[in-house]
Amino acid sequence: MSSATPTPTRARRLPVVGALRLGRPSDVWFKPALSVVAAVAPPSLLLVALGRVDLAAYSMAGSLCALYGHNRPYAARAKLLAWVLLGMLGGLAVALVAASLTRNAVVLVTVGALLAAVQKVVCDVTRVGPPAHVILTFVSSATLFVPQTLGQVPGHLALAAAAGAWAWLVGMAPAPLRPHGPERRATAQALNAAAAYAETARGGEEGAGARSAAYAAVHAAWQTLLAAGNRPSTTRRALERLVVRAEVALAAPADTDPARLRDWARAVRGTGRVPRTGDPRREGDAPHRSDAGPGLGGGASLRDAGPLRERDELAGVAAERAVTPRPLWSRLGPLAPVAVRTALGCALAGYVSLALGADRPYWALVTAASLYQANVTLTWSRAVQRVVGNLVGVLLFAAVTPVAQLGPLALVLCILACNFGAEALIGRNYWLGSVCVTPLALLVTELPGYQPTGELVADRVVDTLIGALVGFAAAVAVTNRRAGRRVERALTAVDRAREHAARVAADPVAGPAALEAARRGLAAAVVDLRATADAAAGEWWQRALPQERVVLAEQAAHRTLAATVRRQGLLPDPGTTSTHTHTEDASP
Repeated sequence: MSSATPTPTRARRLPVVGALRLGRPSDVWFKPALSVVAAVAPPSLLLVALGRVDLAAYSMAGSLCALYGHNRPYAARAKLLAWVLLGMLGGLAVALVAASLTRNAVVLVTVGALLAAVQKVVCDVTRVGPPAHVILTFVSSATLFVPQTLGQVPGHLALAAAAGAWAWLVGMAPAPLRPHGPERRATAQALNAAAAYAETARGGEEGAGARSAAYAAVHAAWQTLLAAGNRPSTTRRALERLVVRAEVALAAPADTDPARLRDWARAVRGTGRVPRTGDPRREGDAPHRSDAGPGLGGGASLRDAGPLRERDELAGVAAERAVTPRPLWSRLGPLAPVAVRTALGCALAGYVSLALGADRPYWALVTAASLYQANVTLTWSRAVQRVVGNLVGVLLFAAVTPVAQLGPLALVLCILACNFGAEALIGRNYWLGSVCVTPLALLVTELPGYQPTGELVADRVVDTLIGALVGFAAAVAVTNRRAGRRVERALTAVDRAREHAARVAADPVAGPAALEAARRGLAAAVVDLRATADAAAGEWWQRALPQERVVLAEQAAHRTLAATVRRQGLLPDPGTTSTHTHTEDASP
């Protein structure tokens, strides 16, 4: 029964200390950090040698594309980086043309706000991933206020395109050495998340959180593997079987050995052969049975079950790859409130900054653009992180300025150091990365010529506060009343997927592809429900959410997933196995 009431939620606790809490660094924190340095350094140092360091801001626009796509398989990464570069050049072109046609600050702020909204929506709907629209908005907004002529625009765009092409090569450089590196990392994360859930499966809040995280990690692993393309690969098939084992652990955590999952995760992260998992049913020393799995006759032995089981597992993966993805336009509707928030918040922040006499209103604009997250509560957390990070960052800028002003080479080296620090630290918490992003942005303004440090620091502090306050006010003012309706739709989708999976599991003639597709569809619906409910829970000025229905729907879906896994033969039926276990060699 729904727990929803007609009373709107008008008071929420806004976190402050929690928003600043440091997390664990990303497993691959050094990859984007080293990539951005490798992408920025050669073009910038070449311009220093040519005596044109004033043009380095345009080359950096293209070089920053190297920040994207580090979690994507290389085939998908190649396409993503190309699209990011085109998006970067498109926004840069609009900004440069606008800057060459008018010096009216109000018009330029308006153009910057509209660009920020478009960039936010496009990045969200295409799920580009971090750093998403923030880098694109920073580049386009900053160049709006750089004086130039129409005749200079083609040259500046060509410089950015050349640096972007180099960034594309940097992003693709590890492919020959570790062609399946992203897929391996995603699989290892799924295995570790499943192991964590198995260890906390006793129930309670901790177990529920671990279960949601595990389902999300497994779903992300499948998305990564599916994005790798359709070309057959022995390594990819082995990784897919390991993700299936993570799914089995989610269905039956009490029967799972977390240590084995972690051993597999460690082995997958290396460069050796992917561990062989064998057939899950063999671990119970079950006798030869006629129900040994789909496609096995009564005389089949478990010696034959492994290869057939592997074939069945991959049949569902192939079926999912053949499904036509949802059109992008169908995902635009839910993003309308975010688009309005971004455009309104950025424009108002820029206008207020101008009214207070700022020379660089784009700092307030970019601050507002960086705030907007899935809901108001997360937007508040980002505002706190942005303000704290920027305030500490201006102190760092004041400390490094004497070194940066020693010459063009010293300035570029300081910029490279800030680039590395920002990407190395931002995974711990956004505010910690902002400590390096702030001096980076300030140092870039000195590429055309050195400016008074005190003036830059004062302007940045004021614009940061304006952008955070006005941006958050816009987020509160533009309500997202559709969030509750999206939860209802997500609940309906889970119910339908669960009923479909139950029918397929009960059908004695259902093939392995149908079982796998039904199970994967239900798992994806559960992940989407949790993400939708979490996003809606942080919105203000809406009816109370049906939290009880969400929990019950998740529980029912998890039971159906477990039944489907057993129907596929990935787990023996209860009571058919002995207590003996079979130890497998997890080494590559």
